[in-house]
Parts: sequence; structure tokens; C-alpha cells
Amino acid sequence: MSDTTTGTTPTAAEDQDLGAAGSQLSTAPREEAPNLPSLGLVGWVRWFWRQLTSMRVALLLLLLLSLGAIPGSLIPQSGVDEMKVAEFRDRHDVLGPLYDKLGLFHVYSSVWFSAIYILLFVSLIGCIVPRTWQFVGQLRSRPPGAPRRLDRLPAYTTWRTGAEPEQVRAAALQLLGGRRFRAHTVGDAVAAEKGYVREAGNLLFHIALIVMLIAFGWGQLFKYEGNKLILEGDGFSNTLTQYDDFKSGNLFDPDHDLTPFSFSLKDFHGTYEASGPNRGTPRVYEAEVSYSEGAYGKERTTTIKVNEPLEIDGSKVYLTAHGYAPIVTIKDAKGNVVMDHEATALLPLDSNVTSSGAVMVRDGYRNAEGKKEQLGFNAFFLPTYGGEGSTMLSTFPALINPMLALSAYHGDLGVDAGFAKSIYQLDKTNLEEFKDSDGKLFKKQLKVGDTMTLPNGAGTVTFDGVQEWANFQVTEQPASGWALAGSVAAILGLAGSLFIQRRRVWVRAVQGPDGVTVVEMAGLGRSESAKVPEELGDLAGALYERAPDAPKNDDDTPDSPDTHVVPAEGAEK
Repeated sequence: MSDTTTGTTPTAAEDQDLGAAGSQLSTAPREEAPNLPSLGLVGWVRWFWRQLTSMRVALLLLLLLSLGAIPGSLIPQSGVDEMKVAEFRDRHDVLGPLYDKLGLFHVYSSVWFSAIYILLFVSLIGCIVPRTWQFVGQLRSRPPGAPRRLDRLPAYTTWRTGAEPEQVRAAALQLLGGRRFRAHTVGDAVAAEKGYVREAGNLLFHIALIVMLIAFGWGQLFKYEGNKLILEGDGFSNTLTQYDDFKSGNLFDPDHDLTPFSFSLKDFHGTYEASGPNRGTPRVYEAEVSYSEGAYGKERTTTIKVNEPLEIDGSKVYLTAHGYAPIVTIKDAKGNVVMDHEATALLPLDSNVTSSGAVMVRDGYRNAEGKKEQLGFNAFFLPTYGGEGSTMLSTFPALINPMLALSAYHGDLGVDAGFAKSIYQLDKTNLEEFKDSDGKLFKKQLKVGDTMTLPNGAGTVTFDGVQEWANFQVTEQPASGWALAGSVAAILGLAGSLFIQRRRVWVRAVQGPDGVTVVEMAGLGRSESAKVPEELGDLAGALYERAPDAPKNDDDTPDSPDTHVVPAEGAEK
């Protein structure tokens, strides 16, 4: 590149001088070809370590980690829903065994996902540690001295003044210090630097990623999550046997790590929009509970709302669902009560809480012939029935006109088979239908207070009323605060590294051949940007006004700074 001021070609020494002035504007390590001994173990280890700790490999591993997490979202996971995993294996004879071998049913604990995670962790640490020490060293050092040819820098200006060079340099130190530059005098020039927050932000971003990785891993290993459906008036104690379903991290010990507490549901209160386009939308959705911490803690009362959980020593209790439990009394053929005013929770099917489930009589029911059987009923409940001729769907979520529809079966419920069965669905394998007079499945719709008489004098079912229930999710996610702090720090660090530019400014003041002081100012940024010339022009104008005794030209007009930008090599001159 030819010099724009003198037209001379820069020498190699001058290029080296400018390179030294612009060096260390980044903490990125210099990439040097490793000196690998032929077939030497040490050389290969050094080469592998350099590749692993390079930023491009860290970004590649981060991409692989993101891609590896996709199957965990699309394929059923054994730690989340074992039933769905079993169903997937039954439906896919080829993919099931293949996914098992690849670990796709437990992605986040698989060998390949853990390998990517650990390599990314090591790569980030190996990349950040040397850059951090290098950055600390730069903070302790001073900006380098000015190059001999300031007019070759991207932003440059010069003017003459009658002030002494020492006065100009003193004014420049004061000005740059006031603008929060790190400035000092080196020879005949003032060297200043600004924008260290850019590199600090870059390092903060990557350190925050490490913190997030540690917090994520710790949280996955020691977390737990369980669900419990509780009827009004019933309680819950935080022990493993009390949960309807429970899952935890690999290092979580339910016998020792569960937070000791208990609570009971005193009342669920829900109100809904009665009219308009949002009819049926919940307005109030809350559960009043009494709870105690530890085995002998004092009982307290609180209200749990959606997104306002009860927090107890790191565990959070969320209100997640609500529904209804019809209360029925069932008598056998001899009039003996086999289910006495018992509530059975049914699961909602839609936003108006149309619900379905099963009512089971597991104890010794004996039919008219004295044979021991069990009773089962498919139950369908509508909190607001539309009336005769309407569809079997609730028209409103509140209890306005409750109706219970039952279809009856007898035989073996299969609940004593020795393996888990759903309590919300009948297993009809060993059940027989009760038949009506037309030979069809016996079923009937009941309002509160109605009684259904089973065929052949098998007994009666009375619909006594409705009880409400609420479902709670109990979770504990260790290190979630660290993950949040890491996320915030990563955003702040990324913003700093993107929007803050590191740059250097030099001010040289020397006495010219005619005895008048010549002032030169130049600026250099890490990357080409219009902000560097703009900032240099602003600084030059401020310094020009501070320099005393500015000389006059022949027309009594003082010299003013002439700022220009030197074009890059190959650009038009």
C-alpha cells in the first residue's frame, strides 16, 4: 500500500512498527503450526489439545450438542414416560432395537451426548483460561508507543500550534483521561487505549457458558419432579410412595434427598367468565392449602395459584390442574354397602371439564348366586349438562347442572395381577357387560341423588354428589439460580463484545523546522469502523481548542485539524 501523504512505499520495518502498534487488540490466541515430532506422542497430544481448545471447535461442539438434544424432544424418553417408550417399542420392531442401541430413549444420559457435553466443557475451559490470563496481562500493561508514521493509520489528522509540545501532550493526557482512555506519555507522543470492556464481555460470555453448562448438568443429575392428585380434604406428605408419578436425576436419592414437608388441600376455588367470547375462561384459579415444614413443623395456611407456587426449602409446589370426583354409594345384591360415599377422581377431556374415568369396586362383591366378583363402571361426567337431546359434552366448567353417565361391568378388574394398571381406565379383558332388556350394554345417566339399579338384582349405584380435586406438581431444580445468573451474564457479555469497540489513539507533538509545534493524531481500531475517525475528529477538535497560542495564517485564520481516513491496500486513491 502506498502512503497517501508522501506517496512513498512503506518499508518492512514500518509495517512491523504498525503491526506492533495494532497488536494485542484481541485476546484471541495466535494460531501457529504446531511443531510435531514425527510419530511423536507429545506432538500429537499438543496438536489435539490445540484443536480441542480452539474457538471453532468449541462452536462446533455447541452445534453438535444442540443437534443431539433434538431426538430428546422428538423421541419418548425413558426418564419421562416409560409407557410411551414401551408403546414405541411395540409399534416399531426395527426402530425400537436400533434406538435402544443408539441410546435415543435416554438421550441426555447416553454415552455420546455425555461425551459431547464433556468435550465442550473442556474445550471452553482450555480456550478461556489462557485468554483470561492474557487479558489480565493486557490490563496490567500500558498502551504501546506511537508508530513512526502516524499518517499511515486508518484515521489521521494534523495541525500546527504555537503551544509548546509539552503543553500539548499535557492537554492531551488530561483530555483523554477525561474521556476514560488509559493514557500515558511515551517519548514525544501520548498513547491511549479504550474499550477493554469488549474483551471482558467476550470472556464473560464464554465463562457464563461454562457456568450454565455446570448448572444444567448439576440440575439434571440432582433434580426431581412428581405429580399428586389430591381431593379436597385430603393431604400429601413428600415421600416417594405418596406420588402418582415420579422421576428424578441419576444421582438423586429419594430416601435422603426429598425435602421433608406435608400439606393438605382445604379448598379449591375457581370462577369462570360467564359470557362473551371468553366464556369459560378461568378468572380465579387457586387452591387453599395448609402446610408444615419438617416432621414437627408449625402448620401454616397459604394459597397456591397458577405460576405462584408454594416454595419450601428449595422445592416448589405448583398448581397444574383441576377436576371433579363424583361421589357414589354402591350396594351389592344383598344390600350390603361395598362402596360407601366414596369419591372417584375423573380426568378432564376439554376446557369445559368434560371428564372420564373408571369407578372400581375391588373388594368382595358377591352377585345373587353368591359368586365373588368385582364391579367396574366406565364413568363420564359433565359438570354442566345441556339437557335432554344435547351432546354428551359439558357446556361450562363450573358445577351448574352435573350429570354422571355410567356403563356397568362385572368380573375380574385385573388389579391383583401384580403389575401396574391405570386407575382411570377399565381393563375389560376379564370383565363382562351388564346387559339391559334389549341385550345391549347397560348404562344410565344420573343426576345428583339418582340411583341406578343393576340388572338381575346385582345391586344399586347412587350418585351422592361431587367433590373437587386439584393436581400438584412438586419439583426441585438445583442450581437453577446459577443457570439464570449465567444466562444474564452471557447476554451482557455478548452485548459488550458486539457493541463496544476496542481502539487506540496516539497524539504526537514535536517542534517543526520553523519552530512551530506540529501536532499529529491517529486512531486504530480492531476492525474498520466509521466510529474511529468520528471519535478522532471529536478528540482533535477538543484538543485544538485547548492548545494555547494557536498561530495565525497569512489570512489570520488559524490552522484547523484535517482529518482523513487512509484507504486500505488496493482501494482507489
